[in-house]
Amino acid sequence: MEFILLIIGFIVAYLIGSFSSAVWIGRIFYHKDVRDYGSHNAGTTNTIRVLGLKPGIVVLALDTFKGWLAVSLDFLFLRPATEAYAVYFDVALALAVVLGHVFPLYTGFKGGKGVATLMGVVLAIYPEALLSAVAVFLLVFLATRYVSLASITAAVLFPFLDIFVFGQENVVLRCFAVFIAVFIVITHRKNIGRLLHGKESKLSLGKKKEGVK
Repeated sequence: MEFILLIIGFIVAYLIGSFSSAVWIGRIFYHKDVRDYGSHNAGTTNTIRVLGLKPGIVVLALDTFKGWLAVSLDFLFLRPATEAYAVYFDVALALAVVLGHVFPLYTGFKGGKGVATLMGVVLAIYPEALLSAVAVFLLVFLATRYVSLASITAAVLFPFLDIFVFGQENVVLRCFAVFIAVFIVITHRKNIGRLLHGKESKLSLGKKKEGVK
């Protein structure tokens, strides 16, 4: 029974993650696919660059919400049937929603990098550590204006914050915190290359750039 619930939950979480808000908002309201412009990424940063700050904030909120929602399926619908395996269900649902965001079924398996969706996941699983990670992100971003550098720094420090500052004792959740760091570094590998060569674009929160390429 638990295995069947896990499979169903994984599929539902993946389908939730596959809703690419950046793509649909661009197509419906602006008649643009953000993946055709800028960094070609279906995420918050590229949405701000291509469509503007307001749609970018909406994308951030929706992508964060779907990460939280997918993991919360366990709390809302599956327990108490999954109580004995709760942490495994939470991590499985988290992996599924992030997989859906990066490889969305509805939009050609070409999605975002998973930062906002992972924020929602962290909100559901590690709420105490989220504020610290967000604080790190904001400090680095405000100092450098590099979203990629801020995301990478916050992700790399996250396991240390969770384990050593907030005292995470669950081995599975410790491993997942490390996974988050590694995953964000991998999805930002091209950004790392551009940062090292001084070619990474800084983010301006002003007006969108028309015809960004």
